[in-house]
Amino acid sequence: MLTRALFGLVMICGTAATAVAQETKVVALGITDHKTTIEELQTGETPPKPKFNTPGVAYALVAHARKGDSIEVTLMKDGKPLMSNSRALEADEPGVLVQAGKSGVPAGGWPDGAYGAHVKITRDGKDLAVQESQAAPFE
Repeated sequence: MLTRALFGLVMICGTAATAVAQETKVVALGITDHKTTIEELQTGETPPKPKFNTPGVAYALVAHARKGDSIEVTLMKDGKPLMSNSRALEADEPGVLVQAGKSGVPAGGWPDGAYGAHVKITRDGKDLAVQESQAAPFE
């Protein structure tokens, strides 16, 4: 009986330690010229940057997101929101990819300006993380 109680205690403490070690964080944030995938971002290579005549998509890959978290990604132009997308999680997820942007090209190409990605992770009504990529013009 004591052995089972000690085993249970070790399992609970081990699980708690694992949960603490797996902090929710932004793993990748940026803009690319296509809808990306988790697998592509996990390679560690930076996806191609958009050009004035290609699609423009902001992305955020978040690790260890929890049930109830809300992840919002925004494609920014000159520091102002251009297009946004958000996702509320219905279960814990080891990796979540949220994207916002345009899979086509605006008529005449993207206007001049500095484009970047912005992500906000909210938990229990409070901002857990807010990050922004470095803005740059489309070539």
